[in-house]
Amino acid sequence: MKAIINLIYTCFNLFERAYYRILVLSFKRKLFASCGKNVIIAKGGMFTYKNISFGDNVYIGGKAMFMCTLAKIKFGNNIMLGPGVSIITGGHRIDIVGRYMIDITNKEKRPEDDRDVIVQDDVWIGANVTILRGVTIGEGSVVAAGSVVTKDVKPYSIVGGAPAKMIKMRFTEEEIVKHKSSLGKN
Repeated sequence: MKAIINLIYTCFNLFERAYYRILVLSFKRKLFASCGKNVIIAKGGMFTYKNISFGDNVYIGGKAMFMCTLAKIKFGNNIMLGPGVSIITGGHRIDIVGRYMIDITNKEKRPEDDRDVIVQDDVWIGANVTILRGVTIGEGSVVAAGSVVTKDVKPYSIVGGAPAKMIKMRFTEEEIVKHKSSLGKN
């Protein structure tokens, strides 16, 4: 009996995954500003699709949240994001006297209220990371799980914490040159 239940569960799970990848993901991909090849988005995410673009070979973990009203989120190639990653490109105006903050519309935002977030190539962002407006995550970098990124991340660095600070470099300068050369990048 247990074997039959396991078989039914396995078949259902495979069907559900195939349905999501074939039908749901193919529909979602068309909603983004642009979407490269081999972009996989796990279930449960919330996105403002029109301002988000993906390169090739991008994996987005489950329950990701990307919010961008005026600014854009741009992903390069060969990127991994763990589950629960939040990217927020804007903030709310808090400086208008005599108005409730909730009543201030997106049309009243200033350029400094919303700024693009860029995730360059070969980046790994751990689970439950929050990335705030105006940040560039440099090529080859790693962001530790649970971090809050408020400033740019230097290429090939490993950062962590709230706010995120540099822990160490991923490679030496010599290793970076060798790494890029091995990948066909100069």
